[in-house]
Amino acid sequence: MIADLFQLIGLLFVVFTRSIGLGFIILIVMPLILVMTRHFQKASLVSQKQNRAAIAKVNHHIPETLRVLSMIHIFEKEDYMEDKYDEYIEESYRAQNKSNWLDSVYSPIILTIEAVVIGLLMIWAAQGQKMQTFFGINAGSAVALIAYVRQIFTPLESIGMEIQSIQDAMAGMSRIQDFLNEADSKPDIYQGEGDYFTFDHVTFGYLPDQPILKDYSFKVAKGEHVTFVGRTGKGKSTIFKLLLGLYQPQKGKILLDGSSPDAHPKNQRHFLAICEQGVALVDGTVKDQITLYDDTITAEMIDKDLDLVGLTDIVKNLPQGLNTSVSGINLSLQLLMIARSVVCDPQILLLDEMTASLDRETEAKVLKAIDAASSGRTVLSTSHRRGAHDGRIIKL
Repeated sequence: MIADLFQLIGLLFVVFTRSIGLGFIILIVMPLILVMTRHFQKASLVSQKQNRAAIAKVNHHIPETLRVLSMIHIFEKEDYMEDKYDEYIEESYRAQNKSNWLDSVYSPIILTIEAVVIGLLMIWAAQGQKMQTFFGINAGSAVALIAYVRQIFTPLESIGMEIQSIQDAMAGMSRIQDFLNEADSKPDIYQGEGDYFTFDHVTFGYLPDQPILKDYSFKVAKGEHVTFVGRTGKGKSTIFKLLLGLYQPQKGKILLDGSSPDAHPKNQRHFLAICEQGVALVDGTVKDQITLYDDTITAEMIDKDLDLVGLTDIVKNLPQGLNTSVSGINLSLQLLMIARSVVCDPQILLLDEMTASLDRETEAKVLKAIDAASSGRTVLSTSHRRGAHDGRIIKL
C-alpha cells in the first residue's frame, strides 16, 4: 500500500504539471473515491467479523455435538442440533457472500470512474483552443494523458484490494483483542461459615432461559467425600465447572473454602485438581503426562504418585520407563489421569465420571486408585448410578 501511495503521489505531480484541467478533474473525483473506499472498508470489516463469529460457532458446535451425543439422543434433540449447525453455516455463507460482493464490485466501480474521467478529458479538450490549452492536450499528447489517467487508477484499485485483505486480518485480530481486553474477574472474597464448599440457591444455565441448576443448594465439609448421582444432562459436570470458576451463576453464591472460586489461583495444582472422563494427552512421554512440563515436580513426587495409583511396576516395565513415549503403549489412561491429578497432593479432588465406559477389570483398578487418591482429601465425584463410590450421595 505504501508503494502504491508513492506511485499515486508521483503520478498526480506529473498530471498537475502537464495538465491543469485533468488535475482539477482528479481533485473532484478523488474525494468521492476516498469516501467510497472508506465505506467499502467499514462494510467489509463488519462482514469479515460476522463470518469469523459464525465460523467460531461452527467450530464449537461440531466437537460439542460429538461430546454429548448420548445426551442428544436421550432428549431427542438431533433435529435441533442439525438446525443449529445449518443456521451457523448459513450465517457464515451470508457474511462471506457479502464480503465477496464488496470485493468484486469495487474494481468495476474504479474502472467506470476511470472511463468517465477519460471521457470528460477528451470531450472538454475538444471544445476549442482555450480548452486544449487548459487541459494541455493535443492529438499527440492525448494518448499519453489517457495512459496517465489509467496509471492513477491502477494503484487506487490495488489499494482497494489490499484493504480487503487487511480487513480479513483485522477481523481475526479484533476477535483476539476482544478476548485479551476481557476484564479480570474481581472475586468477592470473604470468610465462610465453616463449610468447605457451599452452593447457596444457585441458578445456572448455558442458555439463560434454560436453567440446568435451579435454586440449587448444598454444602460439603472439609475432608468429606460426596458423590453426585444422576442421569446425563442433570448438571453433574456443570457443578464442577462452577466450582472451578469457569462459569458464573445467574443467581446465588458459590463459596470454595470461604471465598469465591475466582479468588483461588488457577495454576495451584496443590490446592485443587480435576480428573475427567475424557482423557487429554499431551505430546511427549509418560512423565510429561503426569507433570505437564512442570519442572517443580520432583522425581520423588512422581515415584510416590505412581505407587499411590498402582502404576509403579507397569511403568518400570515400559521400554524407557517414564521416558517412554505415550503413543502406542498399553497403559490405562484413566490411571494416568488420576496420577496427573494427585501428583501435587491437592487438598481437593474432583472426579468426573472416572468409571464410565470401562470394563469390569479396568473399573476395579481405577476404583482402587481412586480410593487411594481420595485418602485425606475432600473429594467430589460424579456417577450415573448409586453405590459407585463411598461417601455421601447427592441425587440430581
